Amino acid sequence: MMFSAPLIRRFVPVPDLSQYQRYLFIGPHPDDIEIGAGASAVALAAAGKDVCFLVCTDGRYGTDHLAAELEPEQLAALRRLEAIDSARELGVSDVRFLEFCDGGFYDYSDLKNAIAAVMADFQPDVVFAPDPAVRSESHVDHLNCGRAVKELLQFVGNPGIMARMGLNAFPLQAAAYYMTCNTNRYLRTDGFLPLQLAALRCHASQYPMGDPATDALLLYLKMLAHDAGLHLFCRTAEGFRVEGMIHTHCLPEAK
Repeated sequence: MMFSAPLIRRFVPVPDLSQYQRYLFIGPHPDDIEIGAGASAVALAAAGKDVCFLVCTDGRYGTDHLAAELEPEQLAALRRLEAIDSARELGVSDVRFLEFCDGGFYDYSDLKNAIAAVMADFQPDVVFAPDPAVRSESHVDHLNCGRAVKELLQFVGNPGIMARMGLNAFPLQAAAYYMTCNTNRYLRTDGFLPLQLAALRCHASQYPMGDPATDALLLYLKMLAHDAGLHLFCRTAEGFRVEGMIHTHCLPEAK
């Protein structure tokens, strides 16, 4: 154990997520942003921040109860509309879609390059993505999206590397990983939990009213929000694993 690690972390703190202006939320599927960071997204949008959603796959294999009624292409089209309606509930109008095939049926390099292009276009201060380091996570799309963001953190600010990709470099400030078990920062979401839950209900193809799994998910999010709120002495919050740029390369003791 390194005894100076707490001192290093004190002088190299993880960023305060609320201090920036531009936020890019990346979701593997059309409903993941709402589950992992929906209350934070609406809280930031309500505070006048610039918020953009990027949905990476089309979600065509995301439900069992509609599989007999809809072809995969039809479900993908429906889920796109649900994502737009859900984002509107959260006060977000800038919603972008990469439309890679749900289930990992794409080339990983293509996914990473497409995410890089959106990052370079929107130029966020903070990018949100699912945590690729969660040991229990097994969905390839979640792992790929988180991994792509992790690998891009050092590149997006490098003019030479970005030029080789045909993109402009920009000064990203932090990454915030949601659906994590290694939380080190929280965002206050007092008053915004109901909007997060309303946004999730827009994804009716995934979460039909009266379904026990839907009720269980909504209860889980309520419990998680109130538990996170205790860390900030407020009613509700959301937790993330946050890294500033100085934490993303060669400085593990600062994390």
